[in-house]
Amino acid sequence: MAAQASRLTFNTPDGLTLAADSFGPDNGHSVLFAHGGGQTRHAWQNTCIALAAQNYHAVAIDLRGHGASDWAPNGDYRLERFAADLTLVADSFDKPPALVGASLGGMAGLIAQGEKVPTGARGFSAIVLVDIATRMRMDGVEKIIGFMSENLNSGFTSLEEAADAVARYLPNRPRPKDLSGLQKNLRRKEDGRYYWHWDPRFITGDNRPEGSRSPDRLEIAGRNLSIPTLLIRGKQSELIDMDSVRAFQEHVPHAEFVDVAHAGHMVAGDRNDVFSDAVMTFLSSQREAVPMPTDG
Repeated sequence: MAAQASRLTFNTPDGLTLAADSFGPDNGHSVLFAHGGGQTRHAWQNTCIALAAQNYHAVAIDLRGHGASDWAPNGDYRLERFAADLTLVADSFDKPPALVGASLGGMAGLIAQGEKVPTGARGFSAIVLVDIATRMRMDGVEKIIGFMSENLNSGFTSLEEAADAVARYLPNRPRPKDLSGLQKNLRRKEDGRYYWHWDPRFITGDNRPEGSRSPDRLEIAGRNLSIPTLLIRGKQSELIDMDSVRAFQEHVPHAEFVDVAHAGHMVAGDRNDVFSDAVMTFLSSQREAVPMPTDG
């Protein structure tokens, strides 16, 4: 039987409530999952269920402005806000959790660990960066933002229309027959149309995250990492190429690397079985190894 999720909430100092799903025993080794921009906590469901079956305590959070979490009234979606939120959630665990962060979630985790921990925050026990690194292809960034910007204000007349848009963007991924998963990333408004389940100001506002345009900041944060680190790339990623990987390995020389074939930027969605195995293998090795010194 698949693990059942329990709902958690976290309150931020600036008055937002963040929603999360918890899987597995509370006393298990904790793993915090942070999704990419424009996604929700549901992106991690299958991996969280797999981890719960191995007695991990997996918590998948909706980042601010996404899913069931509150939107920032002032539209503040700077990268440091997401990093502060992840630090806050990590501090709620009895022991520092491992972090698995994709794209936006990975950048926020990198900033949280690389900038905040040296100033006294507790941070994470290990970090898995999913198709995100200290340097990225800007043409890939623009492609992703372009997709997110389409239908931003007009929405979709139906789930089928939304699925068609995703299929055009991800032509190598089979179009799902069951659209219930896609529905979790959409909200239906009073006009009857479906809209992405995130605050448009996340990409249109004055205080949007600019991590990809701040490679020096990400590099410094990466060089500050001393916790176990794993970079997982989709081999067909439009964002992270092998030059990005080599640069990351220079900045974080102790990092491990897994390249997932037949996967693009959405690694967990494209090859969830391979992705979940890679995460569990890495986490298992950390449980068995002698703990590394913590940052700070």
